[in-house]
Amino acid sequence: MSNVPADLRYAKSHEWLKQESDGTVTIGITDYAQNSLGDITYVQVPKVGTALKAGETFGVVESVKAASDLYAPVAGTVVAVNPALAGAPETVNRAPFGDGWMMKLKPADLAEIAALLDAGAYAKLV
Repeated sequence: MSNVPADLRYAKSHEWLKQESDGTVTIGITDYAQNSLGDITYVQVPKVGTALKAGETFGVVESVKAASDLYAPVAGTVVAVNPALAGAPETVNRAPFGDGWMMKLKPADLAEIAALLDAGAYAKLV
């Protein structure tokens, strides 16, 4: 069984989202996703300042098994990306909900967050 933290929201495409106290959201891929991919060898994330629509591709994760597109769970503007992933993409395997985060967004519409899956619904999905 995959780890599904209760305090996060989830997209059906296996990204997680955490609301931060400063109004931004942190986004990464789930434990299920990183486990399914295997050893991650490369992570491509967008540039700071990029505007994304909900469901739009924002990057790629490559592993020894496959390459997989990453999708923005909500619309917003990229305010930070995880610089550690360029030199240590395997961080996503070790800590998908911690140091393996991918980007931070300033959400365009907070109501989109409520439309994402809660932990119970995501656990049923996987």
